[in-house]
Amino acid sequence: MEWIYYDSKTGNVERFMQKVADLTGWAVRKIQPGMKVGHDGHLVTFTTRFGEIPETTKNFLQYASSYLHSVSSSGNRNWGRNFALAGDKIASEYGLPLALKFELSGTMEDVKEFIDIITAKKYYGNERGSKELDFAQ
Repeated sequence: MEWIYYDSKTGNVERFMQKVADLTGWAVRKIQPGMKVGHDGHLVTFTTRFGEIPETTKNFLQYASSYLHSVSSSGNRNWGRNFALAGDKIASEYGLPLALKFELSGTMEDVKEFIDIITAKKYYGNERGSKELDFAQ
């Protein structure tokens, strides 16, 4: 079973994660202050302001980043180059592979892509410019 930790402000990421949970039965946990993390997993978050990492996600990463295998982020394509930029920043700052960037609450295609990526432990090569995950220990 996979564990997914997520942060959601407007409900977009939460709706995305509900679709994932419904299809897979994976454990999905919304980030809460003081939350205990006891399982390795993956992070899904949103992008705020002009391509920034949400404060709640930053706080979570301070104590939980060592449990994470990848990061994915939601955004709005109207922001151009800042689209889902929080995922890129987290990947760079914490050395995590960027698994997926999706718009708003994602389409069913996005949900299935996410499940495939996490299950196969690799990015998919498509127009989003993904790269292969490196899970070497």
